[in-house]
Amino acid sequence: MKYMLMIQGTQGDYDAMTGTSAPGAPAWTKEDLQAMVGFMRKLNEDLGASGELVDGQGLTAPSDGGLVTADEDGRPVVSKNGYGVEQPVIVGYWVLECRDFDRAAEIAARIHQCPVPEGSTNPPVIVRPIGEEPPVD
Repeated sequence: MKYMLMIQGTQGDYDAMTGTSAPGAPAWTKEDLQAMVGFMRKLNEDLGASGELVDGQGLTAPSDGGLVTADEDGRPVVSKNGYGVEQPVIVGYWVLECRDFDRAAEIAARIHQCPVPEGSTNPPVIVRPIGEEPPVD
């Protein structure tokens, strides 16, 4: 079965990684970044070697993204002013092919051990089964 594992963060977390601290997000050092990247590379190598990794990506800062909604006439409205800057959003994900939820949760627990600077928030890792196509009959 396939599972999506997701991690959340805020714009403040991205700012901290570039050296600007915020509440709950102290500035990262070069060593902090190297530790995180090394951890993620090893994780992805291990998941690839086990045959469980389907895909995994880190996403750019929320300030780089946008939001598409519709106006009262149903026409698309594209906004790039602030979506995800104030609240936590998905900042990275893995799509895994695992034997069961317990195995996906085991991998999520490993992800949660990723090193972060002291004083940083460490949000939970979200584990969601990827649903099968519903019957259309």
